[in-house]
Amino acid sequence: MGALQGIRVIEMAGLAPAPFCGLILADFGADVVRVDRVGAGAMDQLARGKRSVAVNLKSPEGVETVRRLASQADVLLEPYRPGVMERLGLGPQGLCASNPRLVYARLTGFGQDGPYASMAGHDINYIALSGALSLIGRKGENPLPPINLLGDFAGGGMLCALGIALALLERARSGAGQVVDAAMVDGAAYLSTFVYKFRNSGFWRDERGTNMLDTGAPFYDTYRTKDGAYMSVGAIEPQFYAAFLNGLGLDAATMPHQMDQGQWKATAAKFAAIFATKTRAEWCAVFDGTDACVAPVLNLGEVGEHPHNRARDLLIADRQGKLEPAPAPRLSRTPGDGARPLPQVGEHTRPVLGEYGFTAADVERLLASGAIG
Repeated sequence: MGALQGIRVIEMAGLAPAPFCGLILADFGADVVRVDRVGAGAMDQLARGKRSVAVNLKSPEGVETVRRLASQADVLLEPYRPGVMERLGLGPQGLCASNPRLVYARLTGFGQDGPYASMAGHDINYIALSGALSLIGRKGENPLPPINLLGDFAGGGMLCALGIALALLERARSGAGQVVDAAMVDGAAYLSTFVYKFRNSGFWRDERGTNMLDTGAPFYDTYRTKDGAYMSVGAIEPQFYAAFLNGLGLDAATMPHQMDQGQWKATAAKFAAIFATKTRAEWCAVFDGTDACVAPVLNLGEVGEHPHNRARDLLIADRQGKLEPAPAPRLSRTPGDGARPLPQVGEHTRPVLGEYGFTAADVERLLASGAIG
């Protein structure tokens, strides 16, 4: 039994952040019903463990179908620009009035208000506005977007799931739902709190690639090995740095002080030259099991084969035997379950509507009218 067992979620179909939010809820036991478009093609890959109903939102009866679902749900998750749900007649004012316990989660890039609220955008734009993108990249080079992990998935889907969980927890006390305004700009900025605080204290410079954690320091970076692979180094604390130098075969007494920033560039060049003398496997043999804070940089195809990841079952197999990440974090009594299959679009239309109080005659009438599929 998952931690969210008994929680009913209606997820309006979208891309990336909202499906990931719904995946988290489904992995941890919520009954997530995804409202897909009638006639939609392949199912979203982030729909594991969900059920799918196909609805025509251009049909008044289709809209009424969603309204009836929301009247009995605990959570409604929507990924549209501000105003879209209102124009459909499915905005929070009406749905929360008919279901005061509803947690209405709105996941957008720029948020529900502000000058940019109605603008189109993608992850790169949201993290740019938050300040987070300016932090990533090497000195003198363009900011480097970390694909769409920081905005879409961390600042968006993950924090939206947290907001839903918080609202559900508060509802247990008050009995009332509320609206969750989850904006990726807000989320990416919130994830950057540590850097904002460091900057406010004078310990972080705005110039990329000059700080301890942004490749400015030689002891917090990646290095290419003899075989063209990479090792990651994060030897910040003095005792870890000493272990790192020892692994490289360097005498600390002959090296500049670790925090001598004027020597960081030369030190990094020395480290790079040494790393280039051995393969990644040879460096793993040197550093594995030590406190040097050194680990191999694995590509996705290698992750499942690493002994540590195998021991912890970091990846699980889907129904086709392909590996993907297991749910996290790990709960001792009610762990997540990521092994359930993807639905087909509209696969569960009949059973779900039946569970939500639609009669067989209702379902047949809606099918005949094209309101559902």
